Amino acid sequence: MKPSKLLPTETLTLGCPLLDRSLGGGIPCSSLTELVAESGSGKTQLCLQLSLSAQLPPSHGGLSASSLYLHSEFPFPFRRLRHLSRSFLSSHPNLTLTNPYDNVYVRAVNDARELLDLMPKIETLVAGGKTRLPVRLIVIDSVAALFRSEFGNNASDLKKRSFLFFEISGMLKLLARKYGVAVVVTNQVVDFMGEVEGINGVRVGNLRELCSSGRRVCPALGLAWSNCVNSRLFLSRNEEIVERGNGELIRETKRRIDVVFAPHLGPVSCEFVITEDGVFGVGR
Repeated sequence: MKPSKLLPTETLTLGCPLLDRSLGGGIPCSSLTELVAESGSGKTQLCLQLSLSAQLPPSHGGLSASSLYLHSEFPFPFRRLRHLSRSFLSSHPNLTLTNPYDNVYVRAVNDARELLDLMPKIETLVAGGKTRLPVRLIVIDSVAALFRSEFGNNASDLKKRSFLFFEISGMLKLLARKYGVAVVVTNQVVDFMGEVEGINGVRVGNLRELCSSGRRVCPALGLAWSNCVNSRLFLSRNEEIVERGNGELIRETKRRIDVVFAPHLGPVSCEFVITEDGVFGVGR
C-alpha cells in the first residue's frame, strides 16, 4: 500500500507577498506559532496585521474570519489598530469588507491561570460564538508576561510552571487542530550568557545563535516552553551605519525574521520594515 499524501496545511497571509513566500505561504492553521523577539522588533505590529489579514477571503490568503487578541503586558494599541484598519481597507478597495477593526476581539489576561480558566469560553467562541465572522485566529501577546509574577526560580515553582506550560499549550494545540485555528503567541528574549550553543547548552533549531541589538539572546521561558510550540520565528533588530548617495553616513535599523524551527520550513529568513501602513518584506 502506498503511503497517503499529506494534505497541504491551510495558511494565513502575513499581509505581504514577500513575507508569505519566505514563510511557505504564511502562518499555518491547526498549529501553534511563536514570534520571539526583544521589545520594539515588530512582534505586536505583525500580530495586529495578522488580525486584519484573517478577514480576507481565502482567494486573497485570508480565512474569512475574525480574531481573538489576548494581551497581557501593555495597554492594547487601539489607535494603531484603527490606523492599520484604514490602510487595510485602502489596500483592498475591490473587496466588500466591513470595518475590519470591529472583527478583532480584544481581551486582557493577567496571568497563566486566568488564561487556563478562560479556555472553555474561548472554545465556545471558536466553536460557534455570536460573531459576524468565525474566530480562526487566536493571538496571545505575550506568553512570557503571563508567567512573570507567579513563579519563582526554586525547583518546585519551576516544575509547576512547566506543568502549566504543557497544559495550556496542549489545550491551544487541540483547539487549533479541532477547528483549523491559527494560534500565534509572542515571547520575549533574555540575554544569553553561556559559552555553548542554544538554550541551556542545547542547540534548538536552525540557528547557531540568536542576536538582536548586538547582543546574544535566547527566548524567555526556557527549553520546556520550546517543546510546547510547533514553530518558532525570531524577529531581530540591529543598527547599521549606511551611506546615502551624497556620501552622508546615517544609522539605520535593520529588521529580520528567521525561521528557528518549523516542521514545514527550512532555515529561511527575510528582511522587513515597519511603516505607517504595516509590516512589509524587503525585496529579493
